[in-house]
This record gives sequence, C-alpha cells and structure tokens, in this order.
Amino acid sequence: MRPKILLTEPIAAAGMELLRGVGEVHVAHATDPGALAAGPLPTADALVVRSSPVTAGMLEAARRLKVVGRHGAGLDGIDLAAAERLGIRVVGTPGANAESVAEFVILAALTLARQAPLATASLRQGAFAAGRSLPSAVVAAGLTGTMLAGRTLGLVGLGAIGRGVAARARGLGMTVIGYDVAVTTPPEGVRLVDLDQLLRDADVVSLHVPQTAQTAGLVGAANLARMRPGALLVNTARAGVVDSAAVLAALDAGQLGGYAVDVFHPEPPDPEDPLLHHARVFATPHMAAMTHDALDAMAVAVARGVIAHLEAPEGNES
Repeated sequence: MRPKILLTEPIAAAGMELLRGVGEVHVAHATDPGALAAGPLPTADALVVRSSPVTAGMLEAARRLKVVGRHGAGLDGIDLAAAERLGIRVVGTPGANAESVAEFVILAALTLARQAPLATASLRQGAFAAGRSLPSAVVAAGLTGTMLAGRTLGLVGLGAIGRGVAARARGLGMTVIGYDVAVTTPPEGVRLVDLDQLLRDADVVSLHVPQTAQTAGLVGAANLARMRPGALLVNTARAGVVDSAAVLAALDAGQLGGYAVDVFHPEPPDPEDPLLHHARVFATPHMAAMTHDALDAMAVAVARGVIAHLEAPEGNES
C-alpha cells in the first residue's frame, strides 16, 4: 500500500509533486489540533504542517505516523518530547527560506529608517498642502529619514538568516555586531559581543532566535531601556521573544524609534491590536519568507525529508 501523507495546508507544487510520487496525498485545509486528531490524522503515515502547532494529543492520535515535516524554519511549534517518546521523526527545512527572510529584514530596516509608513500615510491623507515642494514639505513634517550606511546593526542570533542579513548589511556600508550563545567563530565581517553591548551600540537590532524558555520575553522593558535612544527593532523571529506592551511603551516614550514586526501570537492578530495601528510600527502578516523562490525551496526540502523517512527500512532511520 502507498503511504498516506496528510498536509494541514497546501505547499508549493514542486513539493506536492514529489509527495504524490510516493504516496496518497490528502490536504486537510485545517489546522485545529482537535479536528485533525479526530479526523484524518489517525490513518496518516506522514504529516506536513506549515506554521500550525503539532501537539502531543495529535501525535498520540496518529497511530501510524512515522514522520512530521515542518514547512519552514524552526520546530518550536511541534511537541518534540512527545514525538521522541512515540518514535516519530521530525524534519524541518533549515536554511531554505534564509535568503528570502534576510532580504525582508533589510527591507524592514530601510522602511523604518526612512519613516516610510508615516510618509505614505501622510501622502494618502493629503497632509502636504500645495504651495511648497514635496521635499520641503517632507522636511517640515519631520519625516526626514536616516541612512543605514555608517550605522551599526546588531544581530541577536547568527544562524542562516542572521548570516544572510549580515552580508547584506555590510553591502550597505553598515557595521555589524552579533550575539549568539552557540557561536564562537563569527561570520565574516561580524564582531561578536555580549547582549548588553549589542543593545547599547546598535542603531538597528534584528532578532533571529527561536522561542524557547530562555528567549521568551527576551526583549522586554529592561532590555529596551538598554538600547540606544531612537534605535530600530526588527522582529521576524517569533512573537514571544518580544514583550509587545513594553515595545509600545518604549515607542510612545521615544526610547524606541520604530518597530518592524512580522510575527504575532495569535496569528492572525486581533485587528484592534495596538501594534497594527501605531504610527512607528511596520507590521506585516508573517510574510518574510513568502517569496515564490523560498516557497519552492521549502516545499521541496520538506517533501524530500518526509520521503526519506517514509522510504527508510524499519529500524534504519537516521
């Protein structure tokens, strides 16, 4: 019998084609753990998820499950302890979306540095009166931006995405410093510092760490107060790494110059979430990795990882 491969949501065609080549593919179009556990999951040999959680209850209900594939970076949404206990393999797509996210981080930093959200809102609202040039009106409205060249970027986390951001930032003429508890040899052109020094010295701080017990709430009131006044913060990592209420307070106090955020809890966020409406926040819908290139790469990578475990002889999986 061909194995049954369950996807909570569709992935790019390149990955779907690979999966259909080895098994019977079903797309649930659902992410609710209870509905999946009570529905198609118990007969699945493989499960592929995007950003939705994989709970212990789901894994316990999946009596035939051999492997879970995570389409994206990070495995923090999957109950890894339960998977290990039940002998279920877990595979991800490390690095497959790194280039896409790294480009997006630079976009976000430039957007904040040039005050683009405020400027475009002012233009839409007709805030620039006739009788003077637009460049003069921009200056008068306090919308003059800053260049990234000559500024310092602080990277919290130096994995594949952090390294990609570093290379691009250096191309813009930025000085790059980094903090990562697991890194002893820095990427080319990056100077390793401790977290306190990074927060003190960086004009732009970009987060590239998973959400763990150690990183939850990492950027809260205390660390925001350590940042250079007017510094910019970019979060394409995980929502829980940042204390959103503390960020809003720092923005209102002028301590933080701007915040770019691509990740939320829950997702989607409440439309009334004050982050979405703050003038100095650039908020986007978890789209840093959403390029055709990255989606193809992630789909192929997760499909190959799942197939490798489905086809491995019993007892010889690595």
